[in-house]
Amino acid sequence: MRFVDEYRDADKARALSAAIAGLCEPGRTYTFMEVCGGHTHTIYKHGLEDHLPESVTLVHGPGCPVCVIPMGRVDDAIHIAERPGVVMTSFGDMTRVPGGRGSFLDAAARGADIRMVYSPLDALKIARRNPDRQVVFMAIGFETTTPSTAVTVLRAAAEGLRNFSVMCNHVMIIPAITAILDSPGLRLDGFVGPGHVSTVIGCRPYGFVARDYGKPLVVAGFEPLDILQAIHMLLLQIAEGRSEVENQYARVVPWAGNPRALRAIDEVMEPRPRFEWRGLGFIPRSALRIREKYAAYDAERRFDVPGGRVADPKACQCGEVLKGALKPWECKVFGTACTPETPIGTCMVSSEGACAAYYNFGRFSRRRVREASREAPREAPR
Repeated sequence: MRFVDEYRDADKARALSAAIAGLCEPGRTYTFMEVCGGHTHTIYKHGLEDHLPESVTLVHGPGCPVCVIPMGRVDDAIHIAERPGVVMTSFGDMTRVPGGRGSFLDAAARGADIRMVYSPLDALKIARRNPDRQVVFMAIGFETTTPSTAVTVLRAAAEGLRNFSVMCNHVMIIPAITAILDSPGLRLDGFVGPGHVSTVIGCRPYGFVARDYGKPLVVAGFEPLDILQAIHMLLLQIAEGRSEVENQYARVVPWAGNPRALRAIDEVMEPRPRFEWRGLGFIPRSALRIREKYAAYDAERRFDVPGGRVADPKACQCGEVLKGALKPWECKVFGTACTPETPIGTCMVSSEGACAAYYNFGRFSRRRVREASREAPREAPR
């Protein structure tokens, strides 16, 4: 990509919008899920729904890494952070995710040493500089961020550092998509596939979506024209009676993925038998843990964690949003009790969360205004 303006050209957007409208069959509706939270932000920020026919609906999926972390895992991490001599490190978004005992920020206010880092290598630097402290990295994310955690563990092992460990919460996109497809009552016509994850795993793993479920999937980039083109490609497949995996983001995503990154992950980590996802429950073999070979760098082995479960707040409907069953504004507490300043659920906490995206940008959507006017109760005639 040379210039970002090339992917935000208004004339090209209008041409794509017209082509999309031309592919829509009269009287039929289409529902596509954008799996990645980055896509959700682009859609709302640039008002892409206003460039689509009313018959095309976009729903959010479970591709926000912070949003899917259950409250019990946050409590386990806080339990470690509050141990004497421990420095807990995490990405910025993670510091505000609520658990049963509050967030990392609340734990820091109680005296825990919790520091924000931009990469696990930053946590490794802290461990080198503080040999008398146990430094833990709260690792989160899909396959996008997993290689950096794996490489950091390999580097720590090569250096023989014994005061560094990882609390591994890395999750995998394929089991999540499978859980969505198996959800009863959810009707989807296709997927806008995640771009960042696909730079690591490639496009081939999505083959089951088309083969076993008959749904087209198009891996897409993150600029407005990327997403519009992906939707056009999905509609073209449907119009032609095809269900295939296609790569709109070919300028970045290799079909076979990144073999070096995949080797690093496989060297350090292995699938867990099962893992709890916020809103989706327990999904078999959907997350990763540190292999026995590198047990010295596994915080869950090093520290005694409770491993408890915490029920989500009853008012929060993040789970339904993550499954695409609800739009953010349909949640009962959206924009009232739950805001970015006072988040109840993770979808409002994370910068990639659908609720935060809509709160910041989606309120200006012309389509949303039309929907709200249709939903508003009419005054009885006098």
